[in-house]
Amino acid sequence: MGLGLHAAGGEDTSVWHQIFNFDNYGELLGLVQNSLLAGALLGLVGGLAGVFVIMRDLPFAVHGISELSFAGASAALLLELNIVAGSIAGSLLAAGAIGVLGVRARDRNSVIGIIMPFGLGLGVLFLSLYKGRAANKFGILTGQIIAVDTPQMAWLLGTSVVVLIALAIIWKPLTFASVDPEVAEARGIPVRALSLAFMLVLGLAVALCVQIVGALLVLALLVTPAAAAARITASPVWLPVLSVVFALVAMEGGILLALGSTIPISPYVTTISFVIYLLCRLATMRRTDRTPRSTLAAQPEAEART
Repeated sequence: MGLGLHAAGGEDTSVWHQIFNFDNYGELLGLVQNSLLAGALLGLVGGLAGVFVIMRDLPFAVHGISELSFAGASAALLLELNIVAGSIAGSLLAAGAIGVLGVRARDRNSVIGIIMPFGLGLGVLFLSLYKGRAANKFGILTGQIIAVDTPQMAWLLGTSVVVLIALAIIWKPLTFASVDPEVAEARGIPVRALSLAFMLVLGLAVALCVQIVGALLVLALLVTPAAAAARITASPVWLPVLSVVFALVAMEGGILLALGSTIPISPYVTTISFVIYLLCRLATMRRTDRTPRSTLAAQPEAEART
């Protein structure tokens, strides 16, 4: 049996048509102007915050924060409150707990391992009690593209500005503390305070991404683009630039592809992010293969002499 099934009325219901459908695309495009702007904000915030997520080895923390963000958004949905505010409250609560209780990496992973199932359980409870539209429940988990109204856009814009200003203020000392925390602390940089401050900023960034991509796949914006950029450059200038570019391509490309389909936005965003990462990894492998063997053989000797 083929995949191209057709409804009795002649409507194309094939799998391919559900994934990529550009009928009346121009009319639909006018409905997602807020989403495209939100996607640009999330690409910028996610790409910049993701640089420190990779530097500080915090992908697991992103996932833990997203679970509490999901619980906060679910609680707000149940109580008929602002979903963005609920998501932000949950994210900040999780980020603060991880930042205060998880100073060391081992402690941090234990705290995250405790927070994740707790947040997921609360979120499932709240969604089970919610008797409204099923699409609202599904959107919190997997994201939505046409549900960004003007009030929600105002929340997203305001929170994005706070995150970007905070990152601009702490960028230089946080980079130093991330690369060499012992030396940074010896030179008087408040390493622990910076760590907590960044966790709170990360909490806000996660809450923003959950609104569009959904709680389950937020790693596609806060981890994958920065990880892809780190594969091809270590430059302190190009790393954040490429991370933002990759996040923007994944976010805007995902919105535009998902617009005409019946599929949620998250599979498109995650697929584009993954493809970008694969291309960067392949480029690095090819560059390594092209390095002359004599040069590779000389490197250990040079290191031994130094």
